[in-house]
Amino acid sequence: MDGNGRWARQKGLPRVEGHRQGVHSVRDVTEACAELGVPHLTLYTFSTENWNRPKAEVSALMKLLINALRREAQTFQDNNIRLTAIGDIGHLPAQAQEELESLMEDTSGNERMTLTLALSYSGQWDLTNAMQAIGRAIRDGRLEPESITAEGVASHLSTFPMPDPDLLVRTGGEQRISNFMLWQLAYTELHFSPVYWPDFRRQHLFDAISDFQDRERRFGRVLSPQDE
Repeated sequence: MDGNGRWARQKGLPRVEGHRQGVHSVRDVTEACAELGVPHLTLYTFSTENWNRPKAEVSALMKLLINALRREAQTFQDNNIRLTAIGDIGHLPAQAQEELESLMEDTSGNERMTLTLALSYSGQWDLTNAMQAIGRAIRDGRLEPESITAEGVASHLSTFPMPDPDLLVRTGGEQRISNFMLWQLAYTELHFSPVYWPDFRRQHLFDAISDFQDRERRFGRVLSPQDE
């Protein structure tokens, strides 16, 4: 969800105002995905690199997270949406952890859609943790190196057992994945929108999905004449 700061700068506003406005986009896109029947939506909310931003901005972002979780708690229940999170959650402020864990527990039985917040997350962090877990299993004699498979690696990632993404949408005009789900995006279709996140609404999402539906996904194989 990129472009909050640039959106604010264009309007002569503090960067944090871009983050505040971005919350409206989160709500609209989440509701639209639930209405469309999307089973999994993951929002790259705060990366491990974002901790390097000015302390005042990081503090404001954490307060926004806490307030948004409190404010939207009933919306999750009303719409039967389950909340989960991936990332180094223990690095978040204690109050943010408490609010997050409480809402995840309260919504654990909801089934319409799973909304996952990637918080203090990066693909490199995810893979490093997986390699460490596999290394411990080898050290303890529970796993032979020759037995390591792609499925085994995936099972140690923070996203397991969530399916790999079909579509990645990045807003703000940048055309890179910025350390997001480096393993899981192997065959994901990518859509880059020039729209800054605070202005991104469901119609922009529909445009991305329409673009996705027009693509031919081969997953590395050559289609047979019957598939054409």
